[in-house]
Amino acid sequence: MLAVQNLNKQFGSLHALTDTSFHVNDGEIFGFVGSNGAGKTTTMRIILGVMATDSGSVEFNGVPLNFSMRQHIGYMPEERGLYPRMKIGQQLEYFAALHGLDASSARAATTEWTQRLGIADRRDDEVQKLSLGNQQRVQLAAALVSNPQFLVLDEPFSGLDPVAVDVMSGVLQDAAAAGISTLFSSHQLDLVERLCNRVGIISHGKMVAEGTIDELRQTDTVTYAVAASATFSQLSAAAIQANVVLHPDPLEGSAEAPALQGVTRATFTLERGMDDQAVLRALLNAGSVHEFGPRRPHLTDLFKNVVIDDSPSRHEPSQDGQHAVRGLRRLLGRRAQQ
Repeated sequence: MLAVQNLNKQFGSLHALTDTSFHVNDGEIFGFVGSNGAGKTTTMRIILGVMATDSGSVEFNGVPLNFSMRQHIGYMPEERGLYPRMKIGQQLEYFAALHGLDASSARAATTEWTQRLGIADRRDDEVQKLSLGNQQRVQLAAALVSNPQFLVLDEPFSGLDPVAVDVMSGVLQDAAAAGISTLFSSHQLDLVERLCNRVGIISHGKMVAEGTIDELRQTDTVTYAVAASATFSQLSAAAIQANVVLHPDPLEGSAEAPALQGVTRATFTLERGMDDQAVLRALLNAGSVHEFGPRRPHLTDLFKNVVIDDSPSRHEPSQDGQHAVRGLRRLLGRRAQQ
């Protein structure tokens, strides 16, 4: 288990991180979400040892992370961390060697991951000749080629088409099934919701929510949605008998609540613990009920509810991502030679 405990990081007057804490369990996919400048990348760089923390700690299985342990972390930066004029196969073998693999193992890992990610036929091409989506696949291969125990992925799905998203999602799920833990950030909250076992939401350098999607969805009141063969007036009159006030469904006409001829869609709110079946029985007196049930908020809604809009002054200072990644790899190379 990776445990991030009370991280603090300040850049001049800017508090980039304030007592940031969370954990990632073994074999878990943990979604790390927040607005631009909220502190995600700073946290990841501290985990990787690229950036020092002012205070706090990062531990793996109860032991403070050191250089030897970080050799077993696969990292995919948001910015391109690849050498554009170097051939893909040679580059991946080089990255694997920096993490301690011998030449034979590095070649085997390069073959495996380029095949898994659908870029095996491009191994002899330079990175700069690939589309942005295929460069993302190479970046994920670079994170996986060292057979890591833990993955840190910064916006891994950025710029990918739906087919590539499915391929990379499948690879991450397979890695999790094999016991590899993954921490990844993304603004594509539908993917986070679909892939992640747990989610942490950070705002202004502070963790404001952490848990499973189900845990984060828990509220004191529950919104229900109903679709019935009756007019809105008829449904409202029936609902009043159960002490419920109906409202027009704001999602009617969307993919989640498609408009149906002769069917009225509405919503209502119940305090947790109230009898929803009593409401259903009342609504049945107005007409046939085709859909009835709680409408739980999506991660997008949860995110909007807990994150305060970031002002430009709160943004993390500009960093050269490629420089940071290559600096890490040069460090790995020097340590490997010692």
